[in-house]
Amino acid sequence: MTIVISVPPSLDEHSFEQVIEQLAAAPDGSKILLDARHARWASPYGLTALLCVPQARSEPIGFAVPEHPDTVSYWSRAGFFRHAAELYELHGTVPRPREAHESEVLLEITPITKSDDVHGVVGRIQQKAADILHGQLNLDTAVTGAFGMTLSESCQNIVEHAGLGGWVAVQTYNYKQRLGRRVVQIAVCDAGVGFRTSLESAPGHRHKDRWDDAMALEDAVLRAVSRFRHGDAGRGQGLAGIRRFVGRWHGKLTVRSGTARLGIIPEWDEDVPMTEGLPFFPGAQMQIIIPERSADAPARPRSTATATRGRSRF
Repeated sequence: MTIVISVPPSLDEHSFEQVIEQLAAAPDGSKILLDARHARWASPYGLTALLCVPQARSEPIGFAVPEHPDTVSYWSRAGFFRHAAELYELHGTVPRPREAHESEVLLEITPITKSDDVHGVVGRIQQKAADILHGQLNLDTAVTGAFGMTLSESCQNIVEHAGLGGWVAVQTYNYKQRLGRRVVQIAVCDAGVGFRTSLESAPGHRHKDRWDDAMALEDAVLRAVSRFRHGDAGRGQGLAGIRRFVGRWHGKLTVRSGTARLGIIPEWDEDVPMTEGLPFFPGAQMQIIIPERSADAPARPRSTATATRGRSRF
């Protein structure tokens, strides 16, 4: 019997939890079909996380492609089907593959497996990012260099910690529902070992009184703890730099790993700083949102909000 998992019509970091919940209930080895026929929209997070699903399961997984032509067209421009064809058994009408340079998005979905991939991503996006961040989102020109560094650090985490390749995508869009302004979103997702296992591999690592995925996220994101820290004092600062960048530009950072999700939440969003007890999903899924700068919103001094535990919305 095939277990059909419904993909929500609108797929973002929150609604993707519905996919994870259904996957968690499917015994390993089950025959699975992800049904995206009724999907109408997906964020970069949604699309990159979808590519992690077949990497997280041992059995081949089927994928019913969206039926609406606008959805199929957008997912194709984002490069989704080019990679999905290698991971899923696709069912439905799949558009002709586009070459990467034909994409109209800021950075189409790109695989990250080694450091050379990270350098390639930053190099490809540099000029286009400067035009959009400064020209369209009204951010200071200084943001361009910091944006490239943030993108690089986000991808480098996959190379150093995931133990398995991952995916990155960057796109601008109008965030009407929550913000009423345009944003740029960076999504970096993998189905690797996750933060908890990565930190446990550090030489001399000792479990604290309470050690779980939430504690591992707090150590990595808030305290800059790295599995390399004991042998290299310079390690562990990548996520700290990302956190500073997000705080300076009134942005939002969320990181999901294992059964927990940590967020650096700006004043314009109602999300919670920490969610625990989520259905397990391997690897780490990170999302960074930087909003368009409004006329009455000067750049924030270099400080960030500190995440505290809160109740989950799920």
